[in-house]
Amino acid sequence: MKLKNYISGQWLEGNGHEIPLYNAVNGELVAISDTSGLDFEEALHFGRTIGYKNLSSMTFYDRGEMLKKIALYLLERKKKYYELSYKTGATHIDSWVDIEGGFGTFFTYSGLAKRMLPNTPFWVDGETQKISANGTHLGTHILTPSEGVSVQINAYNFPVWGMLEKLSTSLLAGVPAIVKPSPYSSYLTNEVFKDMIESGYLPEGAIQLICGEPGNILDFVKDGDSVVFTGSANTGRKLKALPSISGNAVRFNMEADSLNCSILGLDAKPGTPEFDLFIKEVKNEMTTKAGQKCTAIRRIIVPENLVGDVQNALSKALDATKIGNPLSRETKMGSIVGKEQMQILEEKVNLLKAETELIYDGKHDLVEANYENGAFFTPKVFYNDKPFEKNISHELEAFGPVSTIMPYKDAEEAAALAKRGKGSLVGSIVSHDEKFVAETSWKMASSHGRIFVLNRDNAKESTGHGSPLPTLMHGGPGRAGGGEEMGGLNGLHFFLQKTAIQGSPDVLTAITKVYTQGAEKKFSDKHPFQKYFEEVEVGDSLETAGRTVTEADIVNFSNVSWDHFYAHTDSTSLNGTIFDKTVAHGYFILSAAAGLFVSGKKGPVIANYGLENASFFKPVYAGDTITVYLTAKEKINRGVKGRNIPSGVVKWLVEVVNQREEVVCVATILTLVAKKSPFIELNRRNIQKLLNGLTENTKPNWGKMTAQQMLEHLETTLLYSIGEPEAEKCFTTEEHLEKYQDSLYNHRKMPKDFPAPFLPEDGTLPELKYKNLEQAKEKFLENLQKYQIYYRENPEVEHMHFVFGKLNKEMMELMHRKHFTHHFEQFNLI
Repeated sequence: MKLKNYISGQWLEGNGHEIPLYNAVNGELVAISDTSGLDFEEALHFGRTIGYKNLSSMTFYDRGEMLKKIALYLLERKKKYYELSYKTGATHIDSWVDIEGGFGTFFTYSGLAKRMLPNTPFWVDGETQKISANGTHLGTHILTPSEGVSVQINAYNFPVWGMLEKLSTSLLAGVPAIVKPSPYSSYLTNEVFKDMIESGYLPEGAIQLICGEPGNILDFVKDGDSVVFTGSANTGRKLKALPSISGNAVRFNMEADSLNCSILGLDAKPGTPEFDLFIKEVKNEMTTKAGQKCTAIRRIIVPENLVGDVQNALSKALDATKIGNPLSRETKMGSIVGKEQMQILEEKVNLLKAETELIYDGKHDLVEANYENGAFFTPKVFYNDKPFEKNISHELEAFGPVSTIMPYKDAEEAAALAKRGKGSLVGSIVSHDEKFVAETSWKMASSHGRIFVLNRDNAKESTGHGSPLPTLMHGGPGRAGGGEEMGGLNGLHFFLQKTAIQGSPDVLTAITKVYTQGAEKKFSDKHPFQKYFEEVEVGDSLETAGRTVTEADIVNFSNVSWDHFYAHTDSTSLNGTIFDKTVAHGYFILSAAAGLFVSGKKGPVIANYGLENASFFKPVYAGDTITVYLTAKEKINRGVKGRNIPSGVVKWLVEVVNQREEVVCVATILTLVAKKSPFIELNRRNIQKLLNGLTENTKPNWGKMTAQQMLEHLETTLLYSIGEPEAEKCFTTEEHLEKYQDSLYNHRKMPKDFPAPFLPEDGTLPELKYKNLEQAKEKFLENLQKYQIYYRENPEVEHMHFVFGKLNKEMMELMHRKHFTHHFEQFNLI
């Protein structure tokens, strides 16, 4: 099978330099990689133009939703990815980390986008800065997608995760990418990539694929483009020095060789939980992916008096590790990705032998495999008896199941040895001695991208030494490349252009879509808290009535809150303070402000969601009158799931002034605001008006019901929901019931082709109950009113529904609203 490349929206084969790709377990040919003859210059141009235009115009929220949809699409097809992954020599656990770990990165960034990023194509970064005396000239920063394409060069060890962890940040940032996996495992990358394209969720030009050698693609990069590289430091340095990169200010991020270490604490003697955890962690990091991990433990730093104990325990653990065919359940470690990589690994091992002692050389019998056909390499442990003199352990990385034990005397030496790696992705400390951990970690932090501390307290929930997480930075200084990937939202900054914006408050509000203090406010008769999320506009404002603070208010608040701080309660203790007399509590001012600006009438505001940046500027004394200006500052679209009403977060600027118009308090409150439902309210009068448009001649847009049959069906459902009669069973299986009930809360409409489970298999509809449509209307409205009265009198009751199971009052109403809307649209009533 010759792998195709995806360039400029087309699947293309190379026409020359073919690279055969072999099964790492049995040596059989799997695929052929070829990129010869591809027009890389055109590919970059396509990404910069079509791809950038389509992707950068989407909002952060929409890009986050796109990542989630792609991840779900891939998750449904994961079985075939595992089948290919085994051919790379990966075990099931190895494959899970690579495949579903990659999907998890998409899910994580989707969640971050929907919780924390705006529903705009740009992102306001930081607070507004006052740069003039009177506040008429201000400044802030915005982040926009860097206008170019990201060339993403990945290593062979993680063909899925390596691609998806880079794409998660570039796509969310709005920057198109050209993915260049290592040829040796590219057949797995190709399969996942193909499904991403077939999903239809990506705009044209968002991603392209070069499934083999990169050719001269980097000769054509220019200002605005970026290169994200994972591989050897030697190759990375050569790429970074290319004139096209260094001369064009092309952004370059590198994750390279890393001689990661793990330190066993002085307290972690044999018999302690920490000693056992250390041996297990080192063994896992040596054998997971057959040691082909950029985060694997290459240097085992142990107290000098425990070297023998560690050697013996680790040897036993490695002896017990079954090596062989990943398809066997016995196998715990698979093969190297290929014979070529194994040859390089053997050369590195021979170099290590020249300066350090090989103290463990695995002689494993393979499980359902053989050394001749497969690329199997048994674990090897070296001992560096003088780690401050013999430097090869700190300079050469054997990329496989190879690690070196080295002794230390104290925390100072442990940290010094850790730093001799000249820059690592991760270092771990296994100890229950907090003083040792604290002293060691901060000393080694300058040369590490991540420090992982393991002991008995966090072991059960630990993610492990070698597991990069989307919410934490993955990268490291020095030899590790000096790059940063992921790290939550910080991972997006590499792909974004930061721009300072200066102007008046009105201008900044117009540009950023975030209300800037001092900008024009929009007042209206409608209370802002009576507006749905979609209806709220940035700048919507309310000026409240005044409230005069009294001595009784201060005393009562002290009693209610138990805040008896002297400034509120003891006028004799105010000498030398900033107060003239007893002062109102700051939290009373906020509470009183809320009492002034909230709307008592039920509306779309669901709940108080939070409080940010509350500041108090002037004291409020008894006799002062406060007034509040409430202004919609920012809107954040919010993804919700489960039994939550679709909603968004609105940030409101609260400005409290006294009778002299002096600002006494400023805060930002967050409210959860419901989105407007597309489903009709169960309002009898409005429904009666809609039914006036329903006649015997009204034809349905779908289905075979007549108008009267539809209305009698709705009436029957109403009666079942009040137990007349009680539905005998629910037709939905238990495993799907929760999902069905959760669906009542979202704003997705009922499917038009859903088969009613209570109807006969031949689809025969029930006989009509009433003599004509007018009588059916009358009975329907009568029973709608009966339903509403029933639930007012019995708010806690639950009744069975044929499809959704047992429903309470709230869920029953949501069901009827969807159901009514479904059938009223069926007959063009709405």
